[in-house]
Amino acid sequence: MKKLAEQIKRIGVIGNSEKVSCAEAVKRAQRLIVGAGRKLYSEAVTAELAGLKAQVCPDAATLAREVDLLLVFGGDGTMLRVAREIAGSHTPILGINIGSLGFLTAVPSDELPKALRRVWNDEFKFESRVLLRAKGLAKGRPVECTALNDIVIGRGIASRLIDLEVRVDGEELTRYRCDGLIVSSPTGSTAYSLAAGGAVVFPTAEVLELTPICPHTLSNRSLILPQTSTIEVRVMSQRPASMLSSDGQVDSELGKDDVLTICRSHRTVHLMHLEGSSFCDTLRRKLHWSGGTL
Repeated sequence: MKKLAEQIKRIGVIGNSEKVSCAEAVKRAQRLIVGAGRKLYSEAVTAELAGLKAQVCPDAATLAREVDLLLVFGGDGTMLRVAREIAGSHTPILGINIGSLGFLTAVPSDELPKALRRVWNDEFKFESRVLLRAKGLAKGRPVECTALNDIVIGRGIASRLIDLEVRVDGEELTRYRCDGLIVSSPTGSTAYSLAAGGAVVFPTAEVLELTPICPHTLSNRSLILPQTSTIEVRVMSQRPASMLSSDGQVDSELGKDDVLTICRSHRTVHLMHLEGSSFCDTLRRKLHWSGGTL
């Protein structure tokens, strides 16, 4: 049987142009990829940033259609941006961490040579991650957005609470008086939802997580729902303004009686993991779960 590694002949690179150290890491990747007999492709901004000699594509979506593997250099924010832009593509992504925490960026930048040798040796696996979709009205205008981590409806800069009415699969759940509401995918459980008191969820679990942000009613807790659930959120308060964001990027301002429907998207993204890595290992390293006593 032909190894998967033999099918990875065209490698695309995308870097975070706001990180100075990213350019050198991408240049190193160029040397390693070309030296291994693979063809290098790049997003236009990244090619300019690092002065690459590569086949240049105008954007991430076009790049994903041309290559067999995408190397994304940056932090989780860069990974989230690329995941949204190539949503639905079957091209796998391998994240190279040029940052701090990096739950989605699996490989530290100083381990890039070792990581690529493992890719050439077929020592990897692919994992499909679900995306979320929000659709509805924002002050009377149609709005739709996609997220890998989470969809958030929150208050703006005002310090007052907002009122949100929530229904699940057509049935009334509750009315939250809170700073906001997070609907997260399993991938996003270690992001904003975790900071707001939500549970850590294995990224392969077939669930969604609903987490209120600083709810006025203390009995309101994070709720785990089937991945097939449809969540309907109605904005009940006139002021302060409510804001819709996806993966931390503000999409729209919402008005009173605006309704959003949030559910699993039919599109996915595919991540590459090197053999020997696991979510349990990531939790121990990233969250410092040492198992020590107080």
